[in-house]
Amino acid sequence: MNIVLLGPPGSGKGTQAKMIADKYGVVHISTGDILRENVRNNTDLGKEAKKYMDAGQLVPDDLLISIIKDRLSKPDVAGGYMLDGYPRTTPQAEAMDKILPELGQEINVVINIDVPDDELVKRLSGRRMCKCGVSYHLEFNPPKKEGVCDVCGGELYHRDDDKEKAILNRLEVYKTQTQPLIDYYNKAGIIADINGAGQIGEIFEEISTALDKL
Repeated sequence: MNIVLLGPPGSGKGTQAKMIADKYGVVHISTGDILRENVRNNTDLGKEAKKYMDAGQLVPDDLLISIIKDRLSKPDVAGGYMLDGYPRTTPQAEAMDKILPELGQEINVVINIDVPDDELVKRLSGRRMCKCGVSYHLEFNPPKKEGVCDVCGGELYHRDDDKEKAILNRLEVYKTQTQPLIDYYNKAGIIADINGAGQIGEIFEEISTALDKL
């Protein structure tokens, strides 16, 4: 089966992606990972993408779709894959729909993890970081001593992009880009809306129910 995975920042998409890949044996394809791999391997596509990445610009859609097409032509995806981070917009979805038939492929289901904004703000704003790279959450994974890292004893800090104003802005950007994409896949009749506000196991059970119907 070929899956597109959608979900806003803080939806737990990364956790669910790993569980889906483990249970169903699909290849987890992250757009960010593909880009970094092409840049690291100095491929022609990677060299082109690096120009934009180094300038802090978004990689253009036509280049992104070329990178996606190259990845989906690899033999390891024959048993199915899960796209995470692509498409993000309706034009990207339309471009992908043009290349998939050339590869003898189609998207079977779009998993859309939906979480209310107030829950997302609570999840994201509670995160605290340490300079040593360890992260905590005030509610779900607090440090033993408030404000102090369990590992190195360093002072924990609140990242600017984890503050409420920045989070609300990130969510608004996601909605603006992704809502039309959800409508696009709804019209195609392949979207499965998942309630992402529950426990990890409950969410995965709902996802599994949708995937087992395929």
